[in-house]
Amino acid sequence: MDIDKAISALSNPVRRNILAWLKDRSNFPPPLPEHADLEGVCVGYIQEKARLSQSTISTYMNHLKDAGFVVSERHGQWTFYRRDEEAIQKFLSKFGKEI
Repeated sequence: MDIDKAISALSNPVRRNILAWLKDRSNFPPPLPEHADLEGVCVGYIQEKARLSQSTISTYMNHLKDAGFVVSERHGQWTFYRRDEEAIQKFLSKFGKEI
């Protein structure tokens, strides 16, 4: 994990909020019936909760993905995001050792 990329991704409060929201699926509306068995949250739900444009949310999610904090999965026209708990723990450990 690139520690500088990770810190840059976390420098934005909305991106930190998104990571916190993704900890608990109940922070978002229930998935559509055809998506009930999928992990993660549809990017549209993240956009609604953040109250930002689709392009801004896409950019934010790409930052979080590039940093290794989230994993995306495409299903048809929808992209679902979930936290990468293992990568988050690695970051916390590495960052803790550096500081």
